Amino acid sequence: MATRILNVVTNVACYDDPSHPTGLWLSELTHAWEVFAQRGFEQTIVSPRGGESPLEPRSLKFPNYDRTAKAWRADPERMALLERTARPDEIDSADFDAIYFTGGHAVMYDFPDNEGLQRITREIFERGGVVSSVCHGYCGLLNTTLSDGTYLVTGRRVTGFAWQEEVLARVDKLVPYNAEEEMKKRGALYEKAKLPFVSYAVVDGNLVTGQNPGSAKETAEKVAGLL
Repeated sequence: MATRILNVVTNVACYDDPSHPTGLWLSELTHAWEVFAQRGFEQTIVSPRGGESPLEPRSLKFPNYDRTAKAWRADPERMALLERTARPDEIDSADFDAIYFTGGHAVMYDFPDNEGLQRITREIFERGGVVSSVCHGYCGLLNTTLSDGTYLVTGRRVTGFAWQEEVLARVDKLVPYNAEEEMKKRGALYEKAKLPFVSYAVVDGNLVTGQNPGSAKETAEKVAGLL
C-alpha cells in the first residue's frame, strides 16, 4: 500500500486588516509535494473549512516564486486541487502516514484552534505517524493536545518562523501574535538557525519542523526519511 501524506493549507485571504492580503505560501507546498511525489507517495490536501485556499501574493514574486511554484500555477489540474480542498471531517486519519502543515501568515488565523485538524494530528502522532510543519505551519501545532491532555509540542524540539524573521519581513505589526513566543509558552524547546531565512529543519522522534519558506524541501526530505 502506498505511503500517504496529508498536506494542510489555509482558507484565509487577508490579515485582520483587509487591505493586506495573505494566504498559502505556495512554494512551501510545491517543494514538499515534489519531494513526496518523487518517492511515489500519494497526497491529499485538506484545509480548516475545505474548498478554496488563496495564495499569498508575496510568495508569487522573486525570489520565492521558483520553478516548482511556477509549474504548479501553470497546471490547471494542480490549481484545481487548491480550489476544492477537503474538510477535516472528511478525513480518516487512519488513511495517512504523515501530516504536513504548510505556512503563510494566513495560517496564524485558521490553524491553531481547528478541532478537526487537531484530531487528525493527534491520531496520526499517537500511532507513530509523522507530524510535520514548515514556517508558520507550526501554528497548527500550538493548541494540539495528546490524549493525556498535554500539548503535543511540550518538551519537544521545534522550529518555525522566528520573530526576528517577522521583523525583517516587516510584518511584525500585522501578525496577530508572536508564534515563536507562543510555542515557548507551551513548553516547546524552540530553536532556530543562526542566520535568518536559511534552511533549517528539526527532527524530534516523529515530529519534524522547518523554520521558514526555504526549509520546505529539507523538511519534506526528513519526513520522507522517517517514512
